Amino acid sequence: MGSDDERKRFLEQVRKACRIGRRLRELGIRRYGIIRIDSATSTAEWSKDPETNTKRIADTFRQACDIADEYGERLAAEGEICWGGMHSWKRMVQLLELVDRPKTLGFQADMAHTLLFTLGYNAPEDRLLPEQFVWSRRDQFEQSLRLLTSALRPWTINFHIAQNDATVKGSGSHDKTGRHGLPNDPSRKLNIVRDSGYWMRDDKGERTRALQHICWDGCMFSNSVMMNQRTWCDILATMIAVRQAHGWD
Repeated sequence: MGSDDERKRFLEQVRKACRIGRRLRELGIRRYGIIRIDSATSTAEWSKDPETNTKRIADTFRQACDIADEYGERLAAEGEICWGGMHSWKRMVQLLELVDRPKTLGFQADMAHTLLFTLGYNAPEDRLLPEQFVWSRRDQFEQSLRLLTSALRPWTINFHIAQNDATVKGSGSHDKTGRHGLPNDPSRKLNIVRDSGYWMRDDKGERTRALQHICWDGCMFSNSVMMNQRTWCDILATMIAVRQAHGWD
Protein backbone atom coordinates (compact mmCIF):
# COMPACT_ATOMS: atom_id res chain seq x y z
CA MET A 1 0.00 0.00 0.00
CA GLY A 2 3.02 2.25 0.40
CA SER A 3 5.18 4.11 -2.09
CA ASP A 4 6.08 2.71 -5.48
CA ASP A 5 9.49 1.75 -4.11
CA GLU A 6 7.95 -0.02 -1.10
CA ARG A 7 5.55 -1.93 -3.31
CA LYS A 8 8.42 -2.91 -5.59
CA ARG A 9 10.34 -4.30 -2.62
CA PHE A 10 7.25 -6.19 -1.47
CA LEU A 11 6.81 -7.78 -4.88
CA GLU A 12 10.47 -8.72 -5.01
CA GLN A 13 10.05 -10.67 -1.76
CA VAL A 14 7.06 -12.45 -3.29
CA ARG A 15 9.22 -13.35 -6.29
CA LYS A 16 11.99 -14.70 -4.05
CA ALA A 17 9.51 -16.82 -2.08
CA CYS A 18 7.93 -18.18 -5.26
CA ARG A 19 11.33 -18.98 -6.71
CA ILE A 20 12.26 -20.92 -3.58
CA GLY A 21 8.90 -22.68 -3.55
CA ARG A 22 9.26 -23.83 -7.14
CA ARG A 23 12.78 -25.08 -6.54
CA LEU A 24 11.66 -27.10 -3.53
CA ARG A 25 8.91 -28.65 -5.66
CA GLU A 26 11.42 -29.54 -8.35
CA LEU A 27 13.58 -31.26 -5.74
CA GLY A 28 10.59 -33.24 -4.49
CA ILE A 29 10.80 -31.74 -1.01
CA ARG A 30 7.62 -29.68 -1.26
CA ARG A 31 4.82 -31.27 -3.28
CA TYR A 32 2.25 -28.61 -2.44
CA GLY A 33 1.90 -25.43 -0.45
CA ILE A 34 1.21 -21.73 -0.63
CA ILE A 35 3.08 -18.46 -0.28
CA ARG A 36 1.52 -16.37 2.47
CA ILE A 37 1.18 -12.61 2.00
CA ASP A 38 -0.40 -9.67 3.79
CA SER A 39 -0.91 -5.95 3.23
CA ALA A 40 2.15 -5.05 5.32
CA THR A 41 0.45 -1.93 6.64
CA SER A 42 -1.23 -0.95 9.89
CA THR A 43 -4.96 -0.46 10.29
CA ALA A 44 -4.30 3.16 11.33
CA GLU A 45 -2.43 3.91 8.10
CA TRP A 46 -5.05 2.15 5.99
CA SER A 47 -7.90 4.04 7.66
CA LYS A 48 -6.63 7.41 6.39
CA ASP A 49 -8.26 6.60 3.04
CA PRO A 50 -9.92 3.18 3.23
CA GLU A 51 -11.30 2.77 -0.27
CA THR A 52 -8.29 4.18 -2.12
CA ASN A 53 -5.89 2.17 0.03
CA THR A 54 -7.85 -1.06 -0.43
CA LYS A 55 -7.75 -0.59 -4.21
CA ARG A 56 -3.99 0.05 -4.00
CA ILE A 57 -3.47 -3.13 -1.98
CA ALA A 58 -5.59 -5.07 -4.49
CA ASP A 59 -3.46 -3.75 -7.35
CA THR A 60 -0.28 -4.86 -5.57
CA PHE A 61 -1.80 -8.28 -4.89
CA ARG A 62 -2.75 -8.67 -8.55
CA GLN A 63 0.88 -8.01 -9.49
CA ALA A 64 1.90 -10.59 -6.88
CA CYS A 65 -0.50 -13.05 -8.56
CA ASP A 66 1.22 -12.45 -11.89
CA ILE A 67 4.52 -13.35 -10.27
CA ALA A 68 3.08 -16.45 -8.59
CA ASP A 69 1.64 -17.64 -11.90
CA GLU A 70 5.10 -17.46 -13.45
CA TYR A 71 6.36 -19.97 -10.88
CA GLY A 72 3.27 -22.17 -10.62
CA GLU A 73 2.61 -21.03 -7.07
CA ARG A 74 -0.49 -19.96 -5.16
CA LEU A 75 -0.78 -17.13 -2.65
CA ALA A 76 -2.84 -16.93 0.52
CA ALA A 77 -3.82 -13.67 2.20
CA GLU A 78 -3.26 -13.99 5.93
CA GLY A 79 -6.47 -13.37 7.87
CA GLU A 80 -5.08 -11.40 10.78
CA ILE A 81 -6.71 -8.32 12.29
CA CYS A 82 -3.49 -6.31 12.53
CA TRP A 83 -3.17 -5.88 8.74
CA GLY A 84 -4.89 -2.85 7.23
CA GLY A 85 -7.50 -3.74 4.63
CA MET A 86 -7.55 -7.31 5.95
CA HIS A 87 -8.58 -6.54 9.51
CA SER A 88 -12.24 -7.55 9.32
CA TRP A 89 -14.11 -10.34 7.60
CA LYS A 90 -15.97 -7.90 5.36
CA ARG A 91 -12.81 -6.06 4.34
CA MET A 92 -11.05 -9.35 3.70
CA VAL A 93 -13.81 -10.51 1.37
CA GLN A 94 -13.83 -7.10 -0.34
CA LEU A 95 -10.09 -7.31 -0.99
CA LEU A 96 -10.22 -10.85 -2.34
CA GLU A 97 -13.07 -9.91 -4.68
CA LEU A 98 -11.23 -6.80 -5.89
CA VAL A 99 -8.14 -8.86 -6.73
CA ASP A 100 -10.41 -11.41 -8.42
CA ARG A 101 -7.75 -14.07 -9.00
CA PRO A 102 -9.32 -17.06 -7.20
CA LYS A 103 -7.09 -19.61 -8.95
CA THR A 104 -4.00 -17.87 -7.60
CA LEU A 105 -4.96 -15.89 -4.50
CA GLY A 106 -6.92 -17.45 -1.65
CA PHE A 107 -7.42 -16.96 2.06
CA GLN A 108 -5.46 -18.32 4.99
CA ALA A 109 -7.80 -18.99 7.90
CA ASP A 110 -6.23 -19.10 11.35
CA MET A 111 -8.79 -19.97 14.02
CA ALA A 112 -7.15 -17.72 16.63
CA HIS A 113 -7.33 -14.71 14.34
CA THR A 114 -10.66 -15.35 12.65
CA LEU A 115 -12.33 -15.65 16.04
CA LEU A 116 -11.46 -11.98 16.52
CA PHE A 117 -13.24 -11.08 13.27
CA THR A 118 -16.48 -11.93 15.11
CA LEU A 119 -15.59 -9.45 17.87
CA GLY A 120 -14.58 -6.56 15.61
CA TYR A 121 -11.50 -5.49 17.61
CA ASN A 122 -10.13 -3.33 14.79
CA ALA A 123 -13.44 -2.95 12.92
CA PRO A 124 -16.34 -2.45 15.37
CA GLU A 125 -18.67 -1.75 12.46
CA ASP A 126 -18.16 -5.31 11.19
CA ARG A 127 -18.47 -7.16 14.49
CA LEU A 128 -20.81 -10.17 14.53
CA LEU A 129 -21.10 -10.51 18.29
CA PRO A 130 -22.35 -7.79 20.65
CA GLU A 131 -20.09 -5.88 23.00
CA GLN A 132 -19.67 -7.59 26.37
CA PHE A 133 -20.65 -10.87 24.74
CA VAL A 134 -21.51 -13.63 27.22
CA TRP A 135 -19.53 -16.67 26.13
CA SER A 136 -22.00 -19.09 27.60
CA ARG A 137 -24.21 -18.19 24.62
CA ARG A 138 -22.65 -20.87 22.48
CA ASP A 139 -25.60 -20.81 20.06
CA GLN A 140 -25.02 -17.13 19.28
CA PHE A 141 -21.30 -17.70 18.83
CA GLU A 142 -21.90 -20.61 16.46
CA GLN A 143 -24.26 -18.45 14.42
CA SER A 144 -21.49 -15.86 14.00
CA LEU A 145 -19.05 -18.59 12.93
CA ARG A 146 -21.51 -19.86 10.34
CA LEU A 147 -21.85 -16.39 8.83
CA LEU A 148 -18.09 -15.74 8.93
CA THR A 149 -17.06 -19.05 7.39
CA SER A 150 -19.79 -18.98 4.77
CA ALA A 151 -18.28 -15.73 3.48
CA LEU A 152 -14.60 -16.74 3.64
CA ARG A 153 -14.63 -20.53 3.21
CA PRO A 154 -14.95 -20.38 -0.60
CA TRP A 155 -11.64 -18.50 -0.65
CA THR A 156 -9.85 -20.62 1.98
CA ILE A 157 -6.87 -22.62 0.71
CA ASN A 158 -4.77 -22.77 3.90
CA PHE A 159 -6.01 -23.57 7.41
CA HIS A 160 -4.30 -23.12 10.76
CA ILE A 161 -5.87 -24.89 13.71
CA ALA A 162 -5.44 -22.81 16.85
CA GLN A 163 -6.93 -21.77 20.18
CA ASN A 164 -7.82 -18.27 21.41
CA ASP A 165 -9.16 -16.74 24.61
CA ALA A 166 -10.85 -13.80 22.80
CA THR A 167 -8.14 -11.34 23.82
CA VAL A 168 -5.49 -9.60 21.74
CA LYS A 169 -1.80 -8.89 22.12
CA GLY A 170 1.03 -7.44 20.10
CA SER A 171 3.13 -4.36 19.52
CA GLY A 172 4.10 -2.10 16.65
CA SER A 173 2.77 -3.33 13.31
CA HIS A 174 1.25 -6.34 15.10
CA ASP A 175 -0.79 -4.29 17.57
CA LYS A 176 -4.14 -5.88 18.39
CA THR A 177 -3.67 -9.28 16.86
CA GLY A 178 -4.70 -12.79 17.81
CA ARG A 179 -3.36 -14.36 20.97
CA HIS A 180 -2.65 -18.03 20.41
CA GLY A 181 -3.34 -20.41 23.27
CA LEU A 182 -2.73 -24.05 24.05
CA PRO A 183 -5.48 -26.47 23.05
CA ASN A 184 -6.70 -26.93 26.61
CA ASP A 185 -6.21 -23.36 27.81
CA PRO A 186 -8.67 -22.88 30.71
CA SER A 187 -9.70 -19.53 29.17
CA ARG A 188 -10.29 -21.06 25.74
CA LYS A 189 -13.26 -19.91 23.71
CA LEU A 190 -13.03 -22.35 20.81
CA ASN A 191 -14.15 -25.94 20.70
CA ILE A 192 -11.34 -26.69 18.27
CA VAL A 193 -12.58 -29.95 16.81
CA ARG A 194 -16.18 -28.81 16.39
CA ASP A 195 -15.30 -25.30 15.18
CA SER A 196 -12.82 -26.61 12.60
CA GLY A 197 -15.82 -28.12 10.88
CA TYR A 198 -17.14 -24.69 9.96
CA TRP A 199 -14.03 -24.27 7.81
CA MET A 200 -13.63 -27.83 6.56
CA ARG A 201 -17.29 -28.52 5.73
CA ASP A 202 -19.70 -26.56 3.57
CA ASP A 203 -23.00 -24.99 4.62
CA LYS A 204 -24.71 -28.37 4.22
CA GLY A 205 -22.17 -30.09 6.46
CA GLU A 206 -20.38 -31.92 3.67
CA ARG A 207 -16.58 -32.17 3.64
CA THR A 208 -15.21 -29.66 1.14
CA ARG A 209 -11.90 -31.47 0.51
CA ALA A 210 -10.47 -28.06 -0.34
CA LEU A 211 -7.37 -28.44 1.87
CA GLN A 212 -4.41 -30.69 1.27
CA HIS A 213 -3.15 -30.43 4.82
CA ILE A 214 -3.89 -28.82 8.17
CA CYS A 215 -1.37 -27.29 10.51
CA TRP A 216 -1.12 -25.84 14.00
CA ASP A 217 -0.24 -22.20 14.55
CA GLY A 218 1.20 -21.72 17.99
CA CYS A 219 3.45 -18.70 17.72
CA MET A 220 3.81 -16.41 20.74
CA PHE A 221 4.54 -19.24 23.19
CA SER A 222 7.58 -19.07 25.45
CA ASN A 223 10.56 -21.37 24.89
CA SER A 224 9.71 -23.29 28.05
CA VAL A 225 6.27 -24.12 26.68
CA MET A 226 7.69 -25.09 23.30
CA MET A 227 10.24 -27.41 24.93
CA ASN A 228 7.59 -29.18 27.02
CA GLN A 229 6.71 -32.58 25.56
CA ARG A 230 3.15 -32.26 26.93
CA THR A 231 2.62 -29.25 24.64
CA TRP A 232 3.19 -31.31 21.51
CA CYS A 233 1.27 -34.35 22.73
CA ASP A 234 -1.80 -32.15 23.27
CA ILE A 235 -1.39 -30.35 19.93
CA LEU A 236 -0.95 -33.55 17.93
CA ALA A 237 -3.88 -35.19 19.71
CA THR A 238 -6.05 -32.20 18.79
CA MET A 239 -4.96 -32.25 15.16
CA ILE A 240 -5.63 -35.99 14.89
CA ALA A 241 -9.09 -35.42 16.37
CA VAL A 242 -9.78 -32.72 13.75
CA ARG A 243 -8.61 -35.00 10.95
CA GLN A 244 -10.81 -37.83 12.20
CA ALA A 245 -13.82 -35.54 12.45
CA HIS A 246 -13.53 -33.63 9.18
CA GLY A 247 -10.71 -35.09 7.08
CA TRP A 248 -10.43 -37.87 4.53
CA ASP A 249 -7.93 -40.41 3.24
